[in-house]
Amino acid sequence: MKISKKTDYALRALCTLAESYGDEPVSLRELAERNRIPKRFLEQIMLDLKTKNWVTSVPGKYGGYVLACSPEQITLGQVVRHFDGILAPIGCVSVTQYQACTEESVCKFRRLMAEIRDFVARQMDSTTLLAVIEGKPLLPPGRPDEFYLGK
Repeated sequence: MKISKKTDYALRALCTLAESYGDEPVSLRELAERNRIPKRFLEQIMLDLKTKNWVTSVPGKYGGYVLACSPEQITLGQVVRHFDGILAPIGCVSVTQYQACTEESVCKFRRLMAEIRDFVARQMDSTTLLAVIEGKPLLPPGRPDEFYLGK
C-alpha cells in the first residue's frame, strides 16, 4: 500500500493540529512551513478536511485551523480512505472498490493480499491521531536496528 501525497500532507497537517489541540489556532502559513507542504496544495486539503468536519477554521488576525474533534476521534483509516479510497494492495481484494481480475479463480497470492488488506485496515482503523503523535519517530534506513520493527 502506498498513500498519495495528498493523504500524506493531510495526515501531517492533522497531526500538527492534534499536537496543538486545545491551544491557539495554527495559521495556514505555519502549517505549510512546519510540514513542508506547498501552501496552495494545503489550502485545498484544508477545505477538504473542513468538509469532513475534522477541522474548523477560525477567522481573524490570529486565526487559523483547529481540530473540530479530539485527536482520539480521527483514525488514520478514515483519512486514508477519504483521500485515497482504498487500503487494499490490489483491486481484486478491495472491499469498497473491487476490480475483477481474470486470474482470480487460479491466483496463488490473492488470499495473501486479502490478509494484508485486513491487517492494514485493522491497524489503520485502530490508530488515532492521538496514538500517532504520542509515538516516537522511526529512524530512517541506515539504522536497521531501529528501522525494521520486527528485529
